[in-house]
Amino acid sequence: MRITRVLGAALLMLGLAVSPAVADATPSASASGDGDAPTEAGTSFRTAAEFEQGLTATANASTGDYLYWSFPADAGQRPTVRAKVKLPEGAQSSSTWQLDVYDGLRRRQACQYGAQTRTAGAGAASVALSCTLRTVRAWSEPWADDPLPGTYYVRLTTVRLATGDLGLPVSTEVEADSKDIGGSAAVDGALAQPLVPGVAVTSREDDEDSSTDTEAVLSSLEPDDGWASGWWSDRWVWTALGAVLAALAGIGGYSLTRGAGRPVRVPPPGA
Repeated sequence: MRITRVLGAALLMLGLAVSPAVADATPSASASGDGDAPTEAGTSFRTAAEFEQGLTATANASTGDYLYWSFPADAGQRPTVRAKVKLPEGAQSSSTWQLDVYDGLRRRQACQYGAQTRTAGAGAASVALSCTLRTVRAWSEPWADDPLPGTYYVRLTTVRLATGDLGLPVSTEVEADSKDIGGSAAVDGALAQPLVPGVAVTSREDDEDSSTDTEAVLSSLEPDDGWASGWWSDRWVWTALGAVLAALAGIGGYSLTRGAGRPVRVPPPGA
């Protein structure tokens, strides 16, 4: 009975510990999606249109344009970017479109999987692209090219197009969401600051009559609960749970074997 109670307590603790870990592992976006999605795209990294994860950004453009957007991604997330291009009806030949994703240092990030480049045949109505990045790490070596917390840039353009189709109107849709990976991607370290383009220009004028402070901020979006919000992971839960189960196993083993070494008392004859 005592062993049964011990095992019951261990299973109860296992259920209580696993439930928040499983909840953290479900797919989710870093932002709540309460903001407005942009209806136009930028033409460079500096003018990239910001949008939150979970929203769909749209833009009207022309074939041959370079379109830029940006969104925030935090440690422990595996972002997936999807783009859809509605092609013009008057296109006379095929076109090849490409979706590139860059981190806050403008390093091009490799896609773990997804159709990053696709060719649309002549007369095609639309083309869809996607790129799933590697899991964003909280820290990395300076020489490594690992995804790190911060702003991520999306660039959409056509890389092969007939001259006669250049400048035709197209409409685009871009969205991003993330899957929370959890403790399997946790590392012992963290960046001092996320890779977010901050203040580009700061000018201060101190006069006797007036003083002004102006700042040019290139990126203003961040996760709802702040950067480095993934410091808590299910790795902590499983580590503590492993220690508890090891202690309970020791107690159970002792309870089973504590009487094995005692001598057996034989009753005297005639008792």
